[in-house]
Amino acid sequence: MFRNELENYLNQLLDISRFRDYCPNGLQVEGRDRIHKIVTGVTASLELLETAIACKADTVLVHHGYFWRGEDACITGMKGRRIAMLIKNELNLFAYHLPLDIHPQLGNNAQLAKRLEFVETGRFGEQDIAIRGELIKAMPLHALGAKISLSLAREPLVVGNSDRTIKKIAWCTGAAQSYFDAAIAQGIDVFITGEISEQTVHAARESGVAFIAAGHHATERYGVQALGEHLAREFGIQHQFVDIDNPV
Repeated sequence: MFRNELENYLNQLLDISRFRDYCPNGLQVEGRDRIHKIVTGVTASLELLETAIACKADTVLVHHGYFWRGEDACITGMKGRRIAMLIKNELNLFAYHLPLDIHPQLGNNAQLAKRLEFVETGRFGEQDIAIRGELIKAMPLHALGAKISLSLAREPLVVGNSDRTIKKIAWCTGAAQSYFDAAIAQGIDVFITGEISEQTVHAARESGVAFIAAGHHATERYGVQALGEHLAREFGIQHQFVDIDNPV
């Protein structure tokens, strides 16, 4: 397919015009006009770009791209090396941040829920990014932690009474601990996201609401992968998901 066809399709599918985001969503670096193979990944790191080139891809599609709000606009250093590699090899770079978090079927939150068998009952937070829901079957906190560890292949950090029965939950992939207070107000038993800071441990202990930090990278591997698989089915183009390991 042509690059502009893919760009228009993705922008409409992910409804990018309705979001206030920290970066541009869509085509960030322009490459070849014709697209035969897409490599997807969480972050447009140098290692992902090198792998895409080795795989003979035309396009890289990620959740974390470039040009974040507040960063130095100069194309030097790490950013310069990455962009130079894209341009030299005529690789297209597409990046979708909040639109990919929130999409009701292909998004990070939806795909994490599908993997962990969470049932959505509502949304909250800025731009309805966080989700309220329930477990299909109530279980102790330690059992939920073990289930997450097995499913994501990463040991989560669990704060709370390990024997407490968990039924009502809230979740938001990535770095969403700022929504913890809003999640507590939802009357939940546990909040699940990617990262945790020192002060959040105290908030969890004092509120009585458990907190699970399951990994920023680990919780956001599934949306972009699902999106790539969707494009392969819809348009018959090749797709390969590349997981560049990240312990955070």
